[in-house]
Amino acid sequence: MPAPTARLKLPRSRPVGPMRAIALRLGVALALVVVAWALVLVERDGYRDSADGSVSVVDALYYTTVTLSTTGYGDITPVTTSARLVNALVVTPMRILFVIVLVGTTIQALTERSRTEIRLARWRSRMREHVLVVGYGTKGRNAVRALRLQGHRADRILVVDADPRATADATADGYVAVTGSATRAETYRAALAERAASVVVALDRDDTAILATLALKRLAPHLTIVAAAREAEHADLLRQSGASSVVVSSETTGRLLGLAADSPAAVDVVEDLVSFGEGLDLHDREVVAAEVGRAPADLPVPVLAVHRGGRTLRFNDPALGPLRAGDRLLEVVAPADGAS
Repeated sequence: MPAPTARLKLPRSRPVGPMRAIALRLGVALALVVVAWALVLVERDGYRDSADGSVSVVDALYYTTVTLSTTGYGDITPVTTSARLVNALVVTPMRILFVIVLVGTTIQALTERSRTEIRLARWRSRMREHVLVVGYGTKGRNAVRALRLQGHRADRILVVDADPRATADATADGYVAVTGSATRAETYRAALAERAASVVVALDRDDTAILATLALKRLAPHLTIVAAAREAEHADLLRQSGASSVVVSSETTGRLLGLAADSPAAVDVVEDLVSFGEGLDLHDREVVAAEVGRAPADLPVPVLAVHRGGRTLRFNDPALGPLRAGDRLLEVVAPADGAS
């Protein structure tokens, strides 16, 4: 059985969807039929049926439908002055409105499809340097929230998930989403992974995360991939598959639980550091010209590590030395400190 094709979904741009609009138009059309039918029933003595001379309730409905649809077979005709006036002054405008409703529904459906295609083409032409978030479960949603708090724009975050309900939630939250298998290259082609800046793999299964990382690296070797692993033994496999960084949830949780047993306050500080928007925050930035040549310890805020030449040097690493141009600092800041 072939795997389903990846489907791209853009965030909703209008509160009323096409199906709701079509349902409203259908309701108007049915109301017109009922009103016209009632008018014919009231005046049915003024109509003549060429088959038997009289107009029954069914005949009235038949006449109403063929008249409003402009078919007009001519087997039932208005013969009295009042019936003809009703047809000329009331039924004819209703016939025109009925046709407008039907044609308008078709045009709206075609217009909606064209509008969607135009939005997709425009999105594909503009989308670059975005962040892919693979998996929109609890981890993926929190990763998106963290990205937003760090200043990433909603239109530069793209969600990938195999569950249509998850991608529907993502589009409802204002993000572009691709529904497709996380292990297939066509999913990442639809997500324009070759143009992305980085990827967050936040899947619930480690084996799927490894296959997703391999698929991403094969399609776009330049990608920076950050992955989550449930078990520590799979972290090395993720790194070998191409992940730049791996967060092991079970190991991290276990360490925090063990630390909390002896030092609950230390856990509070760690939680504060990894939570955005309040208290202490971890901040990654490039060193400025005035800081080149200075020791990390001389800066006004604590520097935990320096990223230099593809290596991460901790604050106490003997190889660190003075700061250099191009270094990136991982520092601890408070909201009052601001971001450089």
